[in-house]
Amino acid sequence: MTRLGDLERAVMDVLWDVVPGTSDGVTVREVADALDGRELAYTTVMTVLDRLAGKGMVQREREGRAWRYRPAASREAHIAQLMLDALDLGGSRDAALVRFARSVTGTEAEVLRAALGSEAGLTGPGSTDALTDRVDGPAGRRPAGEAAER
Repeated sequence: MTRLGDLERAVMDVLWDVVPGTSDGVTVREVADALDGRELAYTTVMTVLDRLAGKGMVQREREGRAWRYRPAASREAHIAQLMLDALDLGGSRDAALVRFARSVTGTEAEVLRAALGSEAGLTGPGSTDALTDRVDGPAGRRPAGEAAER
């Protein structure tokens, strides 16, 4: 997965924060307007969105003469992929995982335990249903177009 530059990250943050999973997306103008505090030319934002589409980070759909953009994956899916890519950088994946696990807070450790428990098919407090509600929202509803992680 490609790491994002500062401006690409700012644009993706707008898309992740503004575009709900059921939305048809936003236009270049809407993204430019949402980039508070940055005085960017319309063409600059258009170029960034075009590059993000080329990287597979955004999906776009033609609407008249304009394009509508939406994230190709959720922020969480992107971050998870970055974490997996970091594990592939070399050295021992096991050592990196152990070091990561030892660095998380109690609440984060609880989430990891629940995820590992659901993967193993365990039930009870902190099991699949509790994790699903915590990560995906009530009733395990994921945003439209987002597949289950795995």
